[in-house]
Amino acid sequence: MNELTTLCREYRELQRMGEEIAAEMDALKDRIRAAMGENDTVTAGEYKITNKAVSSSRLDSVALKKALPEIAAQFTKTTVSRRFVIS
Repeated sequence: MNELTTLCREYRELQRMGEEIAAEMDALKDRIRAAMGENDTVTAGEYKITNKAVSSSRLDSVALKKALPEIAAQFTKTTVSRRFVIS
C-alpha cells in the first residue's frame, strides 16, 4: 500500500469518526433543549445555556434575477474554488 492510499484511509476513518461525534453532539443538543423547555436561557452549574431565535435578512438572488436580470448580472461575481473529495 502506498503512502497516498494510507493517507486517504486515515482521512476517511477520521471523517467517519467526526460524523459519529457530530451525531452524538446533535443528540445531546436535543436532550439539552428538551430539558430547557420553553426557556431561552438556563444556568446549569458553571454553564449558561442559550437557545434563542435569530433573525437574518438575505438577498433573494433568484427573485432579483427574475425581476431585474440586468441589475443582478451587474452585481454578480464569479469565484473559483476547489472541492476536496475522497471517494
